[in-house]
Amino acid sequence: MSRRCELSGKAVMSGNNVSHANRKTRRRFLPNLCQVTLISDALGRQVSLRISAHALRSVEHNGGLDPFLLKAADAQLSSRALKLKRAVEKAQVASV
Repeated sequence: MSRRCELSGKAVMSGNNVSHANRKTRRRFLPNLCQVTLISDALGRQVSLRISAHALRSVEHNGGLDPFLLKAADAQLSSRALKLKRAVEKAQVASV
């Protein structure tokens, strides 16, 4: 499983450890990923996703999973999240 957020696309970055003697060695900056279960109101079910803590805050700020997915760009979503977005769009069209 890759270390990439399914909603925001946040991934591993690389950089340097810099010692007091100013020696530089490579290191990795890992995203803060959490396994969470979110509720989709349009689909009426729970969805388990591996997302970053930053994305979880963004989901809460936007009012839930469905509004977040509808606003999100397709390029940053994972394939699972993209399928979920399509299902939410389809469910909202059917309910109107």
